[in-house]
Amino acid sequence: MKPIRVMTIFGTRPEAIKMAPLVRELAGRDGIESLCCVTAQHRQMLDSVLEIFRLKPDYDLNIMEPNQTLSTITSRCLAGVEQVLGQARPDLVLVHGDTSTTFAGALAAFYSKVAVGHVEAGLRTYDKYSPFPEEMNRTLVGDIADLHFCPTVANRDNLAREGITKGVFITGNTVIDALKTTIVKDYHFSTDGLNWLDFAGKKVILVTCHRRENYGRPMENIMAALRQLAQTFPDAELVYPVHLSPVVQQAAHAGLDGLLNIHLIAPLSADEMHNLMGRCYMVMTDSGGLQEEAPALGKPVLVLRRETERPEAVAAGTVKLAGTEQEDIFRMAAELLECPEAYAAMAHAVNPYGDGFACRRIADAIEWHFGLRPEPPQAFRAQ
Repeated sequence: MKPIRVMTIFGTRPEAIKMAPLVRELAGRDGIESLCCVTAQHRQMLDSVLEIFRLKPDYDLNIMEPNQTLSTITSRCLAGVEQVLGQARPDLVLVHGDTSTTFAGALAAFYSKVAVGHVEAGLRTYDKYSPFPEEMNRTLVGDIADLHFCPTVANRDNLAREGITKGVFITGNTVIDALKTTIVKDYHFSTDGLNWLDFAGKKVILVTCHRRENYGRPMENIMAALRQLAQTFPDAELVYPVHLSPVVQQAAHAGLDGLLNIHLIAPLSADEMHNLMGRCYMVMTDSGGLQEEAPALGKPVLVLRRETERPEAVAAGTVKLAGTEQEDIFRMAAELLECPEAYAAMAHAVNPYGDGFACRRIADAIEWHFGLRPEPPQAFRAQ
């Protein structure tokens, strides 16, 4: 029987981290021909992940350009993916999450009448401008997709409320699979300053902040809270890998330069970020991925946003919404630094997002959908 041709499409670092283990899983299946297409929406940060997971894309659109906008990213992705699909003629296209690449890749597949599988399906805030543009991207892809790979039961229930009940699988999140590759016990950082941090004697706080909906006053408030935290707690070390966005760079340096215990560093590779997370005291972030990864490592997370589409860890107690007001962020972070009981309550290792076998379930579901196995995969159940 002719192998099923499955093309995985992604373009940003977070997508690559979560899709790389899936590409490898699919490549190991006898009944599947695995193809990989990258749009390189984020060129430099994407390439570091490809190197870590030793992936060589079959197609590279290399669309990134200076001062790119959502419209230019989407239009260049749409045209580029359409051409690739005409050449490769896959049976199924897999897209991930909620980026512009995700939306454009799914739309191009629809225009080409190619089936679409949506990895990390069913996340919702029900506010189309938060996160922006991610909420609308993933909602629209949900309407296009034929197969929906939901990390959790709550994600499945979100789709059901929208009338999407066919082709839905609960798989866990592939990012937990990725951690099995990247976390190393005696890891040596290539960013040398990180090797000199006193993880045992200091409270090292990992910070990320980059989302578009935080641009402007919210980001200014966040930077002010971080500065206040560093000044109030000299035994804390704040490590902030600053996103390459000029808006984020300007806000971070304007708000945080000049303090010895705030370290503004270049973006980290996936393995460096994961190993830093594994050694740090706590995480403060507006990133979606870190909300999933840190609970798996037993690290408390303060989310620097007004809402989250990942409520499972909030319910489990390892994640709290800190919002974007300086006073609230400082108060909640200070409590974790000062109160051992509050820290212990959040630091227990609860993993509502996966068990490290999401990619296996997705590949099994694809094989079942195309008649290559008799039964669908067992659904992931959080412990």
